[in-house]
Amino acid sequence: MKELVRPINAQAGDLLKVSDFVKHNTVDGSWEVGTAAYEKRGVEAFVPAWNKDNCIQCNQCAYICPHAAIRPFVLTDEELAGFDGLETLEMKAPAAMKGMHFVIEPSVLDCLGCGNCADICPGNPKTGKALTMVPFNPDAADMKKMAADWDKLVKVPSKQHLVDIKSNVKNSQFAQPLFEFSGACSGCGETPYVKLISQLFGDRQMIANATGCSSIYSASIPSTPYTKNEKGQGPVFNNSLFEDFCEFGLGMALGNKKMKERVAKLLQEMIDGNASDEYKALAQEWIDNKDDAEKTKEIAPKLRACIAESAAKGCPVCKELQTLDHYLVKRSQWIIGGDGASYDIGYGGLDHVIASGEDVNILVLDTEVYSNTGGQASKATPLGAIAQFAAQGKRIRKKDLGMIATTYGYVYVAQIAMGADHAQTLKAIREAEAWHGPSIIIAYAPCINHGLKAKGGMGKSQAEEKKAVECGYWHLWRYNPALAEEGKNPFSLDSKEPNWENFHDFLLGEVRYLSVKKAYPNEAEELFAEAQKMAQIRYKTYIRKSQENWED
Repeated sequence: MKELVRPINAQAGDLLKVSDFVKHNTVDGSWEVGTAAYEKRGVEAFVPAWNKDNCIQCNQCAYICPHAAIRPFVLTDEELAGFDGLETLEMKAPAAMKGMHFVIEPSVLDCLGCGNCADICPGNPKTGKALTMVPFNPDAADMKKMAADWDKLVKVPSKQHLVDIKSNVKNSQFAQPLFEFSGACSGCGETPYVKLISQLFGDRQMIANATGCSSIYSASIPSTPYTKNEKGQGPVFNNSLFEDFCEFGLGMALGNKKMKERVAKLLQEMIDGNASDEYKALAQEWIDNKDDAEKTKEIAPKLRACIAESAAKGCPVCKELQTLDHYLVKRSQWIIGGDGASYDIGYGGLDHVIASGEDVNILVLDTEVYSNTGGQASKATPLGAIAQFAAQGKRIRKKDLGMIATTYGYVYVAQIAMGADHAQTLKAIREAEAWHGPSIIIAYAPCINHGLKAKGGMGKSQAEEKKAVECGYWHLWRYNPALAEEGKNPFSLDSKEPNWENFHDFLLGEVRYLSVKKAYPNEAEELFAEAQKMAQIRYKTYIRKSQENWED
């Protein structure tokens, strides 16, 4: 931090010597994780303040926060005793935490003040919201105390091991975010998805990222928002190009697969040899369950101990296994890109990768425009939207990437929007990762390029996702091949019948559509009507898919 990160952040990087980079082992392009946590920008005008009397402990604020800057913390009596005047609530649920102390704490120096947390906070229906946005003054005593409390709270041991973090939205937020304080825009629609995946699978996650917004806010040296937990585990991240990001991720998966085969071969040698009965039993259990994440997490520590013990006695096979024991826990391979990469430039590679049948998970952050390069139209841009190269409004309907992927039959596909349905988002991500084959999740992500007209702008990005689904602009669905194997319809339409009357007003709530109306008033209405017609056709397609009979 002192010798590399701070000089670069101070725009004094040109004063650094090659030897400085050699000293910190960064000459190969690798970089220490978690450096974003030290920046403490304090750039916002407003921050959330928590009123415990109105809090229902739902954790929705943490769930949707784009920067992981507001979190629930759970403390024991002993841990609470180390704080001076920290206001908490008694935990009522889940049962494993009952009687402990609950607090929602914002990081006032990392928050960007978008206000999404306060906007979606359900609070107490009788007494009001639990979060309100208040002016930020870094010199105020209350702000200094909140900053000091945050610094202490993040050092309190996580309680995520007490609950199933994948079971529901509330539990998911007791897991430490392993993606935090990125350089994404205030109110970003993309980062809540990336953060959630890091909470669920980050301790064993590998990421191949396309160039674009997600690569910039994920790894702009010297700021690295990907971080590690108290055990030293965290995501591994690398970035490739628009055109080959999926192949890049496939290469990671195939390399990992090959190394696991090598581990299995060596363990089989131990089973066939003179290893102890315990060692043989554990080795066989790992071979039988090497593609089961939870099982390998359970087996790996015991097996490592056996390997280390035998290696200490001079076993050459075990000495080799010691160099490979980080492959014992099943890795979660994620491939992340925007719609420009996924629908357009990298689509050929994406299609090749899902056709491979390999166990990879693709997250498409769909802003419906090339966000990072200046707002150019992509095949994800809907009919009628204005963008660069579509200055009079796009005249071609949006490509349905998800439905194309379902034609393979063995690819898990989901279309999600966090702000519209928290539970469906969590369920889709959980099912996609659990499927032993390719998966693709298409996530709707409002972007600053959309020009949200609602008061608060990007502070209403989660609300905008909800509006998009309610009016029929975006639909929520899942295609799960595991159901087809059971003779059930794999397609589930998760969103309700849209209120089509609100479709037109939704379009006019974003500058990318409103600009068309102002510049071309006559053509705009025709385009908007056609856009609604296309959305209705798409919805009817989904209805038909959901009604298919899959019985023999």
